[in-house]
Amino acid sequence: MAGLLKQKLAQQIPGLREEAKSLAKGHGDKVISQVTVAQAFGGMRGVFWLLLTGDMPSEAELKDLQGEYQSHADVPQYVWGVLEAMAPDSHPMAMFNTAILAMERESIFRQRYGEGMQKGEYWEAALDDAVRLLGALPGIAAGVYRLRFKKGDRIAPDKSLDWGANYAHMLGLSDPTGEFKNCMRLYMTLHCDHEGGNVSANTCHTVGSALSDPYYAVSAGLNGLAGPLHGLANQECLGFVLALKEKYKGAPTEEQLREFAWERLNSGRVIPGYGHAVLRVTDPRFTAFHAFGGRVFPEDEVYQIVDRLFKVIPEVLKEHGKAKNPWPNVDAGSGALLYHFGMREFDYYTVLFGVSRAMGMLSQLIINRAVGTSITRPKSVQTSWIRDQIEAKVGT
Repeated sequence: MAGLLKQKLAQQIPGLREEAKSLAKGHGDKVISQVTVAQAFGGMRGVFWLLLTGDMPSEAELKDLQGEYQSHADVPQYVWGVLEAMAPDSHPMAMFNTAILAMERESIFRQRYGEGMQKGEYWEAALDDAVRLLGALPGIAAGVYRLRFKKGDRIAPDKSLDWGANYAHMLGLSDPTGEFKNCMRLYMTLHCDHEGGNVSANTCHTVGSALSDPYYAVSAGLNGLAGPLHGLANQECLGFVLALKEKYKGAPTEEQLREFAWERLNSGRVIPGYGHAVLRVTDPRFTAFHAFGGRVFPEDEVYQIVDRLFKVIPEVLKEHGKAKNPWPNVDAGSGALLYHFGMREFDYYTVLFGVSRAMGMLSQLIINRAVGTSITRPKSVQTSWIRDQIEAKVGT
C-alpha cells in the first residue's frame, strides 16, 4: 500500500528516529521554550509541521499516490446506510464525522495491532489507514453534500481525475470551464495543514498518541474543527461580505467601506477575516485565493467587495491602532470562491475544510508513530498555582 511513498518514508524514518533519540539523550535537560501566564490561559501557538517527507513528489511518485487514492475511492455501501438513517436535518459535519467513524472497521492499524505488530511498524499501518481514508474522503464528503441538501443521486468517482478534481466532479456543481475543479485543487492544497497547536491538529495528535487508529484520531480532530472558533470563520466572513452587498445593493465603493469600517470599529465590533493568531503579514493563502478570483471572475460583486476590503481595511486598522495584525487571513476570501461557483450551503463549508485538513492531521500522526512520540500528558495546574508562581517571581 502507498508503494513509492512508503519506500521514501522508510528511507527517511531511521534518520528521524535517531535524531529524536539523540536530541533527547544528549540535550534532554536543555530549556527550549518558556511559558508566559498569557500563554497558559490563551493556549500555546507557533509550531508548524511539514507534510510527511518535506519534498515535492516527482511525476512518478505523484502518479503512484494518486493511483492509491483512486483504488480506495469507492465508499463502502454500509456507510451510506448509516448516513441515510440519520435525521434529514443533521449537520453536514456530524454526517461527515459519523461516516468516518463507521469506516473504522476498515482500519489496518487496529487489525495489525491486535495481531501483535511490532512498534517499529506502527507508522506503516498508520500510512495504510491514511491512504485508505484520504482516498474515500472526497466521495464521503460529496455524498453528504448531495444527500443533506437534496441534490439528487450520488455521483460515482471518476478515477481518471486527480484527488481534488474528483471531489469537484462528485459534488455535481456546474463546471463548464473546469475552473471549479481548479478551485477545489487550490482549496484542498491551501487548507491541508497548519501549525500543530490548533484545535483540530492538536486534538487528532492527542487521540492518536493513545494509539487510537487514524479513523478515531481524525474523527476527534474534526469534532474540534466543527467548533465556531475554529472551522466556521470562512462562512462568517462570507456572511459579512454578503451583508455589505445587501446594504449597498451591490459592491460598495472604497470610501463607503472606509466609513463603514470606522463605524463598526467605533461601536466595539471587529472586522471578520482580519487578524491572525500567529501570522503578522497577509496570509499567503489569502493571496492565492485573491489571485484566483482576480483571474477567473474579477467582475463578480462578491469578489469585488473582498478586493476592496483588502485595499481599505488594513490601513483603517493601522490607524485605529488596536489590532495586532491588520492583514487578512485565509478566511477573508475563501468563501467568496465557493459562493461564486454556486455552493451557497454555508453549513457545508467546514466539511470542505475537513477533507483538506485531514491530510495534515494524518501526516502528523504518521510521523509521530514513526518516531515513537509518547502519549500526550498535558500539565494541569490550578489558578492558585499560577498566582503563587507570579507572587514568587515578584518576591525575587
